[in-house]
Amino acid sequence: MSALFPTYQRWDLEITHGEGAWVTARDGKRYLDFIAGIAVCNLGHRHPKVLEAVHAQLDQVWHVSNLFQNSLQEEVAERLVQHSSGDRVFFCNSGAEANEAAIKLARKATGKWKIITFEQSFHGRTFATMAATGQDKVKVGYGPMLPTFVYVPYNDVEQLQQAMDQETAAIMLEVIQGEGGVNPGDPSFIQAAEQLCREYGALLIVDEVQTGIGRTGKPFAYQHYGISPDIISVAKGLGNGFPVGAVIGKEQLLEAFGPGSHGSTFGGNPLAMAAANATLQVIFEESFLQDVVAKGEYLKKQLEARLAGLPGLQEIRGQGLILGIETSFEVAPLLAIMREKQLLTLGAGPHVIRLLPPIIVSKEEMDEAVDRIMAAWKEYMN
Repeated sequence: MSALFPTYQRWDLEITHGEGAWVTARDGKRYLDFIAGIAVCNLGHRHPKVLEAVHAQLDQVWHVSNLFQNSLQEEVAERLVQHSSGDRVFFCNSGAEANEAAIKLARKATGKWKIITFEQSFHGRTFATMAATGQDKVKVGYGPMLPTFVYVPYNDVEQLQQAMDQETAAIMLEVIQGEGGVNPGDPSFIQAAEQLCREYGALLIVDEVQTGIGRTGKPFAYQHYGISPDIISVAKGLGNGFPVGAVIGKEQLLEAFGPGSHGSTFGGNPLAMAAANATLQVIFEESFLQDVVAKGEYLKKQLEARLAGLPGLQEIRGQGLILGIETSFEVAPLLAIMREKQLLTLGAGPHVIRLLPPIIVSKEEMDEAVDRIMAAWKEYMN
């Protein structure tokens, strides 16, 4: 009998150790990890530079609250603004908190209430971010949602144009929908969203919780699209496994987030900042990001070449090291077979296999993953 609420459909698997792209279960079996904590451990498990930074901070101070100056926060914030369209940063603890802050900031800065989001989006499970999410399954049983949000089909410029008006505070989008099926935005759609924001005096919020911090081969995925968001939310990969989130905003938003306007007891604590600082030092190096681009191209080509002709294969899509394999069948049983073959993957909706390996993954590890996917697929079909 568990003392936990059964909010997760847990697998019969407990991970006790991890290193790089591999994890070890309690029974001693080693698994190739193509989940990375759901795009969290971008540098793999127990990356030496992150481990060293957190160990050093553990010997100094863990928590003092945001009543005090924090030079580590300043350093991490500077790295984030140097590599984004933003100028100011607010630190919190998770992606949902970052999106909550982004929603509050947009409404307060514009004085308007309406926020347009998209079908199949996912922005979190707090009350506001649940309401922002364009998937009904996360809202079941919670009663009426907040009326702030209007939902539009993704990649549909015409319907987005129709939804815009003078009461629109922001458009909030993922440039690649992660939980919704690894759905990349069309460049023309993403750019049209930015232009509409400019025309109507609205703000463009880009949710980079899953796609940010190097996963697509750039610091942030929106940078593939030639746009300049007003607000960027980030978490997951920011601390490489240590809980941390952030909102990055432009200078024009400074007055909206003045003293007393928002806060977080644990946000930007010294341990989280030590982890984030070390993570960004590694990932934001240009040569490192170029290597991620090459790895993403290699993995996608291998999947396209070797899975071609397999029954049920519909499409392979994504960018960098966030890839989706769409099938004509429900993928849950196939994911279970992959686990039996000691490869960890997850779904993105009922018909998409989502691959999120650590972005330090090697060519040999990618080849091994493709081998195990093929073997599992063939077993499933027999």
